[in-house]
Amino acid sequence: MTRPAPLHARRRQALAALGAFAGAALSGRAALAQGVGDTASVVAAAKPSVFAVGLFSRAQKPAFRFAGTCFAIDGGRFVTCAHVAQVFDPNSRDMLAISVPTVEGNRAIEVKVTASRRENDLAILEPVSPLPLPIRALRLANTLPAEGTEIILIGFPIGSALGLIPASHRGMVAAVVPMAMALPTTTGLEARNVQALRSTPIEVLQLDATAYPGNSGGPVIDVRTGLVVGVVSMTLVKNTRESAMSAPSGISYAVPVQQLAGLIPVM
Repeated sequence: MTRPAPLHARRRQALAALGAFAGAALSGRAALAQGVGDTASVVAAAKPSVFAVGLFSRAQKPAFRFAGTCFAIDGGRFVTCAHVAQVFDPNSRDMLAISVPTVEGNRAIEVKVTASRRENDLAILEPVSPLPLPIRALRLANTLPAEGTEIILIGFPIGSALGLIPASHRGMVAAVVPMAMALPTTTGLEARNVQALRSTPIEVLQLDATAYPGNSGGPVIDVRTGLVVGVVSMTLVKNTRESAMSAPSGISYAVPVQQLAGLIPVM
């Protein structure tokens, strides 16, 4: 018969096990802080997947005319807003394109709208020809983010005025609210129209991060997971759309990525 270890020995074993458990927990927290849960890491990983979208024509000056933001998802597709994609007129000589940075400079890649839904202001773009270079896709969340979730949004808040370089803004999900998204062509939402737009609502994300018209179509990313939880759609402005740059309200709205169901073959 094996004798039990002395009491003091068992205490030492228990303390050692507790110390190992605490060390593993601290190690896991440190890894999280340096990985997905670190804002700088999330921004660095996501920025190469975010692009400017607009109209391209060699006969125009400038050749690329900015319209909004888009981001890459699986299947070689890109997500943007319906109101951004509708700047394209198929009867014109312009082509809808995304601007992709290369070592030689920005390159316009022709895309086409393969799906669009005005009621939730979302559209899917696909390249007309195979992409000339690999582009990493962002991953989409499966569920709505909780209120209070820390997020970043990435896009082109002032278009091409300072060059097509994406910028990041940090905030949180302030609320999940019902709101209608059937906007005609606007990239902003005036305060007096908010109540009128609640007639046929869907759940949208209200953000306390400041977005500008050029952010439309950009991803909203959960800092903790690195997953895209929404698509920037509109900004609440105090007076007119033109005042959004000089006097932003700090309230923006995004469409949850779950609203992409039916627009892309696989979620």
